[in-house]
Amino acid sequence: MPNFKIMNYKTLLQLSAILLIAVGCSTRSDKDFIADIYKTASCDSTSYHNLRVLSKNYPNRLCGTSISAKAIEYMKEVIQGEKFDTVYLQECTVAHWDRGVKEIGTVYSSKNDKIKLAVCALGNSVGTPVNGIKAEVVEVKSFEELDKLGERIVKGKIVFFNKSMDPNKINSFEAYGEVVGFRFAGASFAAKYGAAAILVRSCTTAIDTFPHTGVMRYKDSKEIPAFAVSTVHADVLSKLLKEDSRLSLYLKSDCKFLSDEKSYNVIGEIKGSEFPDEIITVGGHLDAWDITEGAHDDGGGCVQSIDVWRIFSKIGYHPKRTLRVVIFMDEEMNQRGGKKYAEMARLNNKKHIFALESDGGCDKPIGFSLETDSTNFKKVGLYSNLFKPYGINNFINGGSGVDIGFLKDQKTVLAEIMADPTHYFDYHHSGYDTFERVNKEFLQQGSATMASLIYLVDKYGLK
Repeated sequence: MPNFKIMNYKTLLQLSAILLIAVGCSTRSDKDFIADIYKTASCDSTSYHNLRVLSKNYPNRLCGTSISAKAIEYMKEVIQGEKFDTVYLQECTVAHWDRGVKEIGTVYSSKNDKIKLAVCALGNSVGTPVNGIKAEVVEVKSFEELDKLGERIVKGKIVFFNKSMDPNKINSFEAYGEVVGFRFAGASFAAKYGAAAILVRSCTTAIDTFPHTGVMRYKDSKEIPAFAVSTVHADVLSKLLKEDSRLSLYLKSDCKFLSDEKSYNVIGEIKGSEFPDEIITVGGHLDAWDITEGAHDDGGGCVQSIDVWRIFSKIGYHPKRTLRVVIFMDEEMNQRGGKKYAEMARLNNKKHIFALESDGGCDKPIGFSLETDSTNFKKVGLYSNLFKPYGINNFINGGSGVDIGFLKDQKTVLAEIMADPTHYFDYHHSGYDTFERVNKEFLQQGSATMASLIYLVDKYGLK
């Protein structure tokens, strides 16, 4: 026969514990609650461990590849282990660009022995002919300079875009914005004048031998091969051109598009206790370039997003509004995961009041960038003093994440956590973006910073 006295005593203890948590949550000040969030995050290395597994076991996880499919299954298992109410995959169709065999770049000069360059194809580029391309090189630092040279000088040659990122810019994203256009659109500009191919100086302030890839697009032009070259070898090539303006450069790549593939966003959901029809989304993107472990870009953002619910669960906070952790697919190439998420939100008439993304690396967190109207920006800005003890001093209304950006037309308040950008482009889209480049304490601080803002938005709502 069951011992009802013991059972009732146990039940009473459980109810008392739940009541104490509920009372504690309601009486603690926001300052104390956020202190608990940071303390909890600092004592939990789960996300750091998950990032190590993701980076080392599932690197080069470009959308459409078999390794990206395995990474999806791994992240689903991770989220299922966190006791979400619901975990599911959201299907989307993605392009499958394949790099093929390792690229070749070789300089031939009458004044030097042949010199090998560290090069890689840019994402979406067509490959070279089977025998590669060998041509003279034209070096330019702007589109205006290319226009001045025109077809007479450029036709049949390889255009070498050699503009350095400005190392004096405090915000490295600003410096990146000044050069990324050559990577993104350089092939189309050069093709107008009959160029055979392009070579772009890697978009990084680091002086190293890692070529940095990234997406490019063709627009209204012949499709010509597009490559990036490491900054060290960009300087070498520029120096050699000054010594021999008629030198030749040989480039070979094997990249091509395969058939589209079925892929998925991974979603974990906690139903809100008071306003379940209002959704707060937090996420990062799972895909990474095929030459990198993708630790900073954006494995760290994925594990930090999962951390938000883990932290809440540990401190006994159940959100009033429905919380969705979304691990997006295909941010790097075509953003089909983000587009599919927003499409389904519209079709299902889901009200997203707030969306936060982590996709700026996982160095020390320094603030938030929002994309909203002045009323909501002012309301979120009122929370800024609560973050100052943790070095979070920047609240700006100047843009948000790529994947959550597709929710903008639904009047969702958008935000992105900002990390110290000093070294982000050292790693970005290169073989240097490895797990070893991640600082565990900064990763955990980022998780706490995201959880703190979501807690405040969930507690007080938005206009």
